[in-house]
Amino acid sequence: MKKWLVPVALTASLIGLTACSSGDSEAVVETKSGNITKEELYTVLKDSYGEQAVQQLVYQKILAKNYKITDEEMDKRVDEIKAQLGDQFETALMSYGYKDEADFRSKMEIALMQEKAAIKDIKVTEDELKEYYDNIQPEIQARHILVEDEATAKEVKQKLDAGGDFAEISNEYSTDEAAKAQGGDLGWIASDANMDPDFLAAAFALEKGQISDPVKTQFGYHIIEVTDIKEKESFEDMKKDLEYELKVSKIDNETMEKALQRELKDAGVKVKDKDLKDTFDTSSEE
Repeated sequence: MKKWLVPVALTASLIGLTACSSGDSEAVVETKSGNITKEELYTVLKDSYGEQAVQQLVYQKILAKNYKITDEEMDKRVDEIKAQLGDQFETALMSYGYKDEADFRSKMEIALMQEKAAIKDIKVTEDELKEYYDNIQPEIQARHILVEDEATAKEVKQKLDAGGDFAEISNEYSTDEAAKAQGGDLGWIASDANMDPDFLAAAFALEKGQISDPVKTQFGYHIIEVTDIKEKESFEDMKKDLEYELKVSKIDNETMEKALQRELKDAGVKVKDKDLKDTFDTSSEE
């Protein structure tokens, strides 16, 4: 599959220049040594990023016409990601090159349109849906006390087993300052949260009101208590969302490529610029 993503600034430049006819001498930059014309800028951008930009613009236009993303769908997906990343959400945006949440939402809208196009021909069975449902773990509300060594963790566990107040003991022992300020409370946690896998495995193995033995992770030793467990919705209530999620889980590069080629064919795309005529030629890989 061809790579078709290109920096937004460059895409925007090409959008503005595509309306310019060949030989446009209007200056975009003036200097004492000579001007930079729209034609020159367009040529440089086209030579460097032309195929990538055209692919992005064409796919975006086609998908936007055929697949609508509602505010509710967008909010749900962004909220899910925020829940997984927690306090690291803003940092993650910057590390992946997004200017801000609005920029992230813009890219997410394109990704969701691609998803809808890709799952159009994917089928799932009732048995697959029921198995998927059975494997879903409802969110839990948990609190923990984090210490540096196992001996201290055992001491904390003994005090809790003897009826000690969790929040008070957390305040005395815990090295997790953020949770410590909340009495050790970590809020609601999903089974796929962006947390240490050993911590998640131990937490989701607990029943409501149960306190764990010391749990070793990369951060130290935890004593975990599950304070509440959300009630799992019925299969029928979740079926529609489960079907979408399961179909999305089956998307691979081949499925996405076939979907995009189908959309191109249905849209009757014709590249008029002779220099870009091979943009959608999939006979060879880039």
